Amino acid sequence: MKFLVSLVIFSLFLNGFATAQTLIQDSCKKAFAKDPQLSYDFCVNSLTQDPQSKAATTLESLVLASTKTAAAKITNLKGIVAQDLKDQRYQDIVEDLKLCLGFYNDANDDLTTALANIKSRDYQGANINLSAALDVPGNCEDDFKEAKKTSPITNENSILFKTILIPLAFTNML
Repeated sequence: MKFLVSLVIFSLFLNGFATAQTLIQDSCKKAFAKDPQLSYDFCVNSLTQDPQSKAATTLESLVLASTKTAAAKITNLKGIVAQDLKDQRYQDIVEDLKLCLGFYNDANDDLTTALANIKSRDYQGANINLSAALDVPGNCEDDFKEAKKTSPITNENSILFKTILIPLAFTNML
């Protein structure tokens, strides 16, 4: 009898995991079909590594989870830039880094507003705020290019762009 109960519980757990995997894969596939800028592999890999995304049962909950992940990436990147500002190697790009830090603060505000939009089912508002946040990594990199300087955070900005693109693409599917 205990074996049967354990088997039932295990199969329910496995089914829930499979449902989340399917939701992630299907959502990433549909989003990639609509927006080729989105990397299908990056989408699936980043969402399957996130516990909130793995627990999502609807596209809306996946949008919330992926937006929170993007906000966490911005917070992490702000920490990296704050450390770079203290690093003597980056004395010649302090102003550029400060500008990027300001951009990240704006993006953080945009994502906070987007989360509120999503929770209230204002997907058009969420789209506007996610789009504004999506511009930030490029704006930071453009500042370095215009100043003819090398950005020490190009890779991080690229990852941030891809991360923000996920909830934006999903929002367009709601």
